[in-house]
Order: sequence, then C-alpha cells, then structure tokens
Amino acid sequence: MKTTASFLSILLLATACQKNDSIEKDQIKKADWLIGNWQVKTNTGIFSENWEKVNDSTFKAESLFIKDKDTIHKESIFLQQKEDTLVYSTTIKGQNNDKPIHFQLKEDTENELIFENLKNDYPQKISYKKGINNSLITYISGQQLKKETSEKYTLVKTK
Repeated sequence: MKTTASFLSILLLATACQKNDSIEKDQIKKADWLIGNWQVKTNTGIFSENWEKVNDSTFKAESLFIKDKDTIHKESIFLQQKEDTLVYSTTIKGQNNDKPIHFQLKEDTENELIFENLKNDYPQKISYKKGINNSLITYISGQQLKKETSEKYTLVKTK
C-alpha cells in the first residue's frame, strides 16, 4: 500500500511540474506573431525591427533606425519567459552604460502586449499591437522632462 501511495505522489508531482512547465512556455507563445522582419520608411529614414525565435523561452530582435547610410539608433531586444511572465529587455547602444533595461509584461490580449518599467527615465511603457494588413504598431510612452510623451510607429512585415 505504501508503494502505491508513494508512486501516486510521485506521479502527481511529475504531472504538476509538466503542467507548470507548459504554462510557462505558453507565455512566450503569446508573442509568436512578432516573429519576422518589420519596417517603416519615413521622411527621416527607415525604422526596422527584426524578430526571431532563439528557443522555447526566448525571442530576440534588432531594432535599427537608418538615415541615409548612417545608423542613428541601434537596439538589441530580448523577450524572455521568466517563470510565469514575459520580460522585455532592451539594450540601446550609448545609453545606460550599454546595460539592458527590463520591462515586465503588464497587460496582454490576443493582439497586444504591454510592458512597463515605471523606474525607467523614458519610456516607462512599451507596447506592441498586431495591426491589420500584416502591420505591427509599436507605441512607447511615459514622462519625459515632466511631460507626457509618446511615439507611435506602424511597421509592415517584409518577410
């Protein structure tokens, strides 16, 4: 009888761990629609984000703003599954001593992810929204110089 009870306990524990593991990996799946190359051409240059899947718990992207042939802005982004949430980490060349800034997932729907870090100087919020006609809307916002500021970009998937 003890052997049966022990076996059942181990089986329940293993099942619970598998379920928890799959719930965690399901969090990153919410962002699958980010994968791909996105771009928008403006009067001042080309803004692009290129997302790829690294593994079951991590996506990475490179964000660039190019004016003529000069790279004006370069950013490395990692979206990682950490326990039961997603963490958006961004490293911008020449800012924060080239160390990453982390944003926690605060809200999510089928078509939108909103990340927040209220301690960051700017931005405090970053959102990605799946738009119509293969578009991606990025929105960054927060307080900058004691004023509410925001930037919105609508990118189109190129591949």
